[in-house]
Amino acid sequence: MDEVLLSAKNLSVRFGGVLAVNNVSFDVRRGEVFTLIGPNGAGKTTVFNLISRIYTPTTGSIEFEGRVLTEQPPHQIASLGIARTFQNIELFEYATVLQNMLIGRHTHRSTGLWSDMFFTGKTRRAEIEAREKTEKIIDFLDLQHYRDSMVAGLPYGVRKVVELARALCTEPKLLLLDEPSSGLNVEETEDMAFWIQDIKNDLGITVLMVEHDMTLVSKVSDRVLAMNMGEVLAMGTPREVQNHPGVIEAYLGSVDDMSSLRREVVK
Repeated sequence: MDEVLLSAKNLSVRFGGVLAVNNVSFDVRRGEVFTLIGPNGAGKTTVFNLISRIYTPTTGSIEFEGRVLTEQPPHQIASLGIARTFQNIELFEYATVLQNMLIGRHTHRSTGLWSDMFFTGKTRRAEIEAREKTEKIIDFLDLQHYRDSMVAGLPYGVRKVVELARALCTEPKLLLLDEPSSGLNVEETEDMAFWIQDIKNDLGITVLMVEHDMTLVSKVSDRVLAMNMGEVLAMGTPREVQNHPGVIEAYLGSVDDMSSLRREVVK
C-alpha cells in the first residue's frame, strides 16, 4: 500500500453564510501528482489555503506525515516540508532571480544574529551551502540566463518558473502548485509539464496541484479529484474523472441544458 503523505478528512470551511468547502476528504500518496480540478468557485484554492494555514477549517482535520497541520502556526508550514506557488505570482520584483531564490532557503537557516553580524565560519559555510543548493535549482529549471536579472523586467512565463524555483529551494516534501499553467502559452505549458514530471521523478517531490488545463492535468497527474460548489464530485485517474457524468455536467451543463443550447444554435 502506498504511503499517505497528506490526509484531509471531512474538511469544511464557512465564510459567514457561505459554505466554501463542504465535507471534503482525500489522501495524497508520497511520490504522486495529485490534482484538484473544477470550475471557478469550486473551492480548490480554498483547500490550498487550508493546507497552507492561511485559513483554518470550520470542521475537519489535515495531517501531514502524522502531524496535525491545524495545530501548527502558519509560519511553520514551510519548515515542515510544504512549499507553495500562487495563481497570482508572489515575488520580490525589485530583487534579482537569485535573491528571490535565496529567500526560499530561509527555512534551513541555522545561524544566529551574532554569527551573521560577524560573518563567522559557520555563517560562511551556511552561505556557501545555500548558494550551491540554489545553483542546482537554477540548472534544473534552465534559469542560468536570468540569474542576475531583476524580476520586474522578466516576461510573465519566466516569472512563473522563478516562483517555482523559489519553492523548490525550500527542499519541500510536498509542493503545492496553484494553476501553474495560468497565463502561459502552449510551449511554456509543455515545458511546465516536463518540469512537473521531473520534480516528481528526479527530485522525488510529491505534487498537489490545482489546474484548469485538462491537457496538462492528463499528462502529469496520477490521480485527480474533481470539485464543484465546495464538494467532491469524483476521484480517480484523469480519464475516469473526465468521463464522470457529474464532472461533465459541472463543466458543460446537464444534458437538457446542452440540448437547449443546440436548439438555440439551430435557430
